[in-house]
Amino acid sequence: MNEKEKLAIELQRIGAVKFGIFTLKSGLKSPVYVDLRLLISEPQVLRLVGKALAQKAEEEKLEFDVIAGIPFAAIAIATSVSLEKNWRMVFPRKEQKDYGTKRLVEGKFSKGETCLVIDDLITDGASKFEAIGPLEKEGLKIHDILVLVDREQGGKKTLLKEGYHLHSVFKITELLEILHVHGKIEDIYYESAKEYFANPERWNG
Repeated sequence: MNEKEKLAIELQRIGAVKFGIFTLKSGLKSPVYVDLRLLISEPQVLRLVGKALAQKAEEEKLEFDVIAGIPFAAIAIATSVSLEKNWRMVFPRKEQKDYGTKRLVEGKFSKGETCLVIDDLITDGASKFEAIGPLEKEGLKIHDILVLVDREQGGKKTLLKEGYHLHSVFKITELLEILHVHGKIEDIYYESAKEYFANPERWNG
């Protein structure tokens, strides 16, 4: 079993990969829900996630000066990556404070530096622009977004239209395949998930 398979199984063990009927932000139903907010309570698995993301960034030969975690789920994840490689980290605020420094981006950085954006997962990609906006407004250059899980529901294409490149440790179909091969998903849930990701609208119909 390789490191990627071990990580997939650990994610399922802590309950980060759930099966049932869930309503997504888009309003569509899904038979699979990936809840990576649980990682803050699972330091050993969080460490594995940080290592996997750091390795992916190096494998893809991504060039950057600083990393940014998207609030809130990815702040802990990006911190794990930062500690793994001693990479400097910042994060964009969801709302600008009207007191203190009134900064849009917390952490040390310089205008003109290149920033690698890190998030937990991506679905259609729309929410990523909310986080990218403040970073670019403060003078950081964004070329790449790195996530743990790509739900393969249009996010990569959405980002590419705006000139951003998506990189992921797992595609959701790959993650499910690993769990199925290792007997961590019952056949009925696996087949339902496969049908869903092949055509979410038809599955919802």
